[in-house]
Amino acid sequence: MLDESLLDAPEALARADRRGLLRGAAEAGARVRTAARHAAEAGIAGLNPEGRPRAVLVAGSGTAASGVADLITALAGASAPVTRIHPTGVAPAAGAMRWTLPGWAGSVDLLLIVTADGSEPGLSLLAEQAYRRGCSVVAVTPRQSPLGEAIDGAHGLVVPMASAPHGEYDAETSAAGPGTLWALFTPLLVLLDRVGLVTAPAEALQSVADRLDRTAERCGPAIATYSNPAKTLAAELADSLPLIWTEGDAAAPVGRRFAAVLAELSGRPALAAELPEALPAHGAMLAGTFAAGADPDDFFRDRVDEPDPLHARVVLLRDRSTGGLSAAPAARELALGHDTAISELEPDEGTELEALAELLAVTDFAAVYLALASATGA
Repeated sequence: MLDESLLDAPEALARADRRGLLRGAAEAGARVRTAARHAAEAGIAGLNPEGRPRAVLVAGSGTAASGVADLITALAGASAPVTRIHPTGVAPAAGAMRWTLPGWAGSVDLLLIVTADGSEPGLSLLAEQAYRRGCSVVAVTPRQSPLGEAIDGAHGLVVPMASAPHGEYDAETSAAGPGTLWALFTPLLVLLDRVGLVTAPAEALQSVADRLDRTAERCGPAIATYSNPAKTLAAELADSLPLIWTEGDAAAPVGRRFAAVLAELSGRPALAAELPEALPAHGAMLAGTFAAGADPDDFFRDRVDEPDPLHARVVLLRDRSTGGLSAAPAARELALGHDTAISELEPDEGTELEALAELLAVTDFAAVYLALASATGA
């Protein structure tokens, strides 16, 4: 159940936000600026690459690391293949996970390691593997972490992770916290720009930080729900199964991250898919158990003490204009034809990075509001 009255009570939201999630979302722009400065201080701007890497490998743990890998794939995938190295192990704990380089990795490849922890022995072992194979290694990790020391020993490059401007929030949610993604992602944008895989000069990162700040102003706790896109989305998703349909290269990783953060922060299931494939993949849900008005159980059963069933709601995320070739009209027709409600998000005009930043900010804020105002709370 969602307590919608809490959404328009800023002081109550602040009391409920024991993990500092709203502050993390609001500080995303500041984290971009700090992370860009750390990248410059680490010497990335002075690198003289001999050419583009053959492939980019990304390793790390948690929601932020998977989000970074997905975003890099969307931005640089046309220039070089991007592969995420998934951990193995008996538990999702720092000491239990291991990462292994693929057999083909070698001296012409680039390994990126991202972590908000830095104590994972498996990542240090991965850096040693890369050193023996001749791979170039760059890591973003908390300052003075065991991983940073290991990479220094393997002649890799370490960029200290940008900390929150007013102190770190609860480590329990640091991997999914809204500011953590940008603290890990921004230095890699600087690096990938330097090696020619993406276009992200200093002025572009400044524009991203400004867009994040403006979006935070629109989505902040003091802004009423009726004019706050993140609160509106949170209220619309109450007691629903979000089917997140994306269109555009930048929107796709945002949709997948939104589904992951909804699950991790608010304990809510969600499914993400790209248009037009989303229509056949999720279409049956609009006519089945999760359809609006569906109730497969006995009509006469007493439901006084039972929660309302989940019904599907489409969330349409787009990063391009409504003109031209688009599956959005077909998506709307399918949803409305099954009496399924639709929420739509489309960023203001700007670059691909700015569009990505705005969509990430709105969906991160929405996930936080759902976490704070739901029974599972923060």
